[in-house]
Amino acid sequence: MKLQGKVAIITGAAGGIGEAIARRFVAEGATVAIADLKADAATATAAALTSQGPGKGIGIAMDVSSEEQVNAGIAEIVSQFGGIDIAISNAGIQIVHPVEEFPFADWKKLLAIHLDGGFLITKACLPHMYAKKSGAIIYMGSVHSKEASPLKSAYVAAKHGLLGLARVVAREGGPHGVRANVICPGFVLTPLVEKQIPEQAIALGISEDEVVKKIMLGQTVDGEFTTVADVAELALFLAAFPSNALTGQSIVVSHGWCMN
Repeated sequence: MKLQGKVAIITGAAGGIGEAIARRFVAEGATVAIADLKADAATATAAALTSQGPGKGIGIAMDVSSEEQVNAGIAEIVSQFGGIDIAISNAGIQIVHPVEEFPFADWKKLLAIHLDGGFLITKACLPHMYAKKSGAIIYMGSVHSKEASPLKSAYVAAKHGLLGLARVVAREGGPHGVRANVICPGFVLTPLVEKQIPEQAIALGISEDEVVKKIMLGQTVDGEFTTVADVAELALFLAAFPSNALTGQSIVVSHGWCMN
């Protein structure tokens, strides 16, 4: 098993991409903290994964935009398991508006979850990784870390920001054996994306079918959504990579939508 004995935290992991990564990690022997704003869902997901084994899950209530909650959650994990080896900053939301209509409160809310959350998880985990001279931090970016789409100014800005954060962490963490990389998925059919389809149809004045075929999948090579399993496999690859040769990188998994 590739992650036998490893301890991981995955934010926003009660469902969607985060849950798929957690499931893959537990199957490879890891102990995974399912950190989520929804405490009951985190606990239920952790119990389900533990029942499947051979690793196990634990539920952690966490608002990633709260430094107090992030620090408390990481402290709890370290207290129970003696350290932390892998951190995946995955929690996210989507809010769409034209720039001139984007409420500043919504801008700050989205950046707080995606970008501040990534920073706070990193800041809390690094001392424990440095103490062990090893660790892997993975940020959930997006094709929108490299491209732009209408109505998504806050999301695109946040996902671009994660690239910069990861590169700095790779530079600072390298001498301590810590790697930092970014996964950049295309559209994955999760509840977050499903919610966007009618919203964008209204905002752009087109049908929901056109949103899917033209806006979301129009630039792919095969008109297919990326799957949560695709993303989970890449996360496993990055988490288990055996050296610092692979750090400071952003890897796109998007059915060819973005090829850089």
